[in-house]
Amino acid sequence: MDAGLVLAVGLALAFAFTNGVQDAANSIATLIATRAGRPGPALVMATLAIFAGPFLLGSAVASTVAGMVDVGPTETIGVVVAALVAALAWNAAAWYKGIPSSSSHALVGGLVGAALATSGSEGVNWGGLDGLRPVGVLGVLVVLATSPVVGATATLVVLRLFRRALRRGTRRFSRPVRDAQWVTSTLLSVGQGANDSQKAVGLVTAVLLAHGTTSSLEAPRWVILACSLAMAAGTLAGGWRIVRTIGRRIYDLRPLDALAGQTGSAAAILGASIVGAPISSTHVVSSSVVGAGLGRRRYGRIRWSVVRQMGIAWVTTMPVTALIAAVVLSTWRWVT
Repeated sequence: MDAGLVLAVGLALAFAFTNGVQDAANSIATLIATRAGRPGPALVMATLAIFAGPFLLGSAVASTVAGMVDVGPTETIGVVVAALVAALAWNAAAWYKGIPSSSSHALVGGLVGAALATSGSEGVNWGGLDGLRPVGVLGVLVVLATSPVVGATATLVVLRLFRRALRRGTRRFSRPVRDAQWVTSTLLSVGQGANDSQKAVGLVTAVLLAHGTTSSLEAPRWVILACSLAMAAGTLAGGWRIVRTIGRRIYDLRPLDALAGQTGSAAAILGASIVGAPISSTHVVSSSVVGAGLGRRRYGRIRWSVVRQMGIAWVTTMPVTALIAAVVLSTWRWVT
């Protein structure tokens, strides 16, 4: 097998692994922060649900990711390698700092930077929206920009509905609320598995097609299985630095806040996975925590300095990874 193809597939699996490390935090941070679940059982639940996600919700996201660049077969492997190296470097830096960063933004930035360095603007499928389904880079950017707003708004609305419904509730409702968090966290994990591991699936399928190993962008079963296993392994490793940030550093969550946040996040991510929209689960979950604070009108208790730090990381992700990918691609061409 061609060395470039092996490298591209290996990097895609490594990307899925780091995505799992990030998404373990997204799935279980609020569950642990409110003491509804202990870290060990919560992590096992998230691992199993994230692994099952792609098999339950299909591969629409993979097709969207694979169609973001429009370069020739000979350039595809180099573009994918450069994009993945840039995304992995960014994920590692964000994990080290404990910042909930977006692997999706990092990947999009890397793909665009590498494609521009290869073929100029013609190498990027700019696209747009086909109904609710994003097509190309612009379509993906639209859903990446709007999904955090959707997550925060959904959480705000759900929390107020919960508080209205339980306004005469007593302490006996505490246990059912905590138990319900396991259901919503499981749904959230399934959505994250379907959305995030499919990004790696789409890239592996694209390089297999470019290499001539497959004849279409329909992902082989073994690719879905390998990427799901890699992401599940990353989830099992646990991104505890990011768990602390989401669960405790943004806003002090109560069980009802966490339930509302998980409900809003799960709805946004599951819906995006079904229509093939590759969104940032990190952005959605982090924004839902802010939405919980807004839903209680406790604006002063939201730690805006942490939110600002995350916002800076989100804004800078794509240009930085695009630049890294362009540099890596130049090195790739020189080496090969």
